[in-house]
Amino acid sequence: MNPTMEALRAGRVTEIRLGESRRRGTDELLALAARHGVRVRRVARSEIDRLSGHVAHQGVLATVRRPVDVKVSDLLDGPAPPLIVVLDGIEDPRNLGAVARTAAAAGASGIVLQTRRSAATTGAAVKASAGTITHVRLAPVVNVSRALDALKAAGVWAVGLDAGARRSLYDLDLRGPTALVVGSEGRGLRRLVRERCDWLAALPMRPEVASLNVSVAAGIALFEAVRQRRASDPRARSGARPPRAEPREEDSAN
Repeated sequence: MNPTMEALRAGRVTEIRLGESRRRGTDELLALAARHGVRVRRVARSEIDRLSGHVAHQGVLATVRRPVDVKVSDLLDGPAPPLIVVLDGIEDPRNLGAVARTAAAAGASGIVLQTRRSAATTGAAVKASAGTITHVRLAPVVNVSRALDALKAAGVWAVGLDAGARRSLYDLDLRGPTALVVGSEGRGLRRLVRERCDWLAALPMRPEVASLNVSVAAGIALFEAVRQRRASDPRARSGARPPRAEPREEDSAN
C-alpha cells in the first residue's frame, strides 16, 4: 500500500490492480489515484498473486514506470554541497531499496549504481524503499571507479566505508561535496574502488560485531553528514569545502 502511494505521488504509476476482497484502508489510495488520473481495476486476488510472484502484497499491485536515469554530473546540481551515495556491486534489491529510502530521507543528491552484476530497480527494490526510490535520482554507470574519478575531478571527496579502516567516520569532515562509497554485501569495496577513495572510514562499533548491513551502514553515514551540515558554519551552507587536516598515510586509501 505505502509503496504504491509514494509511487503515485511521484507520478510513476500507470495502473493499479486492487484485490476484490481488499476494501478496508483503501480510501486514501483511491483518492490519490483519482487525483493523478490513474486507473484502478478490481481483480481476483489470484491475479495479483501470479503477477507479484506470490510475495506478500496486501492485495495491491501497481504498474510503475522505471525511474528516469540521470548522469553522474547531474547529481552535482543543487544549492547545497552534493551528498552522493555510490554503491559498489550491491546485489540484493532489498538493500538497494533500503539505501534509497534512507537517501531520500536524508535529502541526498542521488545514488550512483553499477549496471552489471548489481541489484536492479525491480519491484522488490521499490517495495523495500516503501516507494521512496521513485523520489531519488539514480545514475547508473558501467564502471564505478571511473564514476569516482569524474566526481573527484569535479571537487567531490570520496569516502569509502570499510570496517577495517583505522579512522572513524566521525573524525571526517563531511560538510563539503561528498560521495559515500558502500561496498557489496559479501566482499565490501573492490580494490580499484578502494584505491579511488580519498578516505577509508569505519563506523565505531564494539569489537564483537564484525560489520553492519550495507543499508544500515549507509544510513548512519548519511545522517552523520546531515548532522554536520546542520552546523552553523556558513562555509558549509555556501558549498565551500571547510579546511581540514591532511590524511595520515595509514588512513588514506591513496
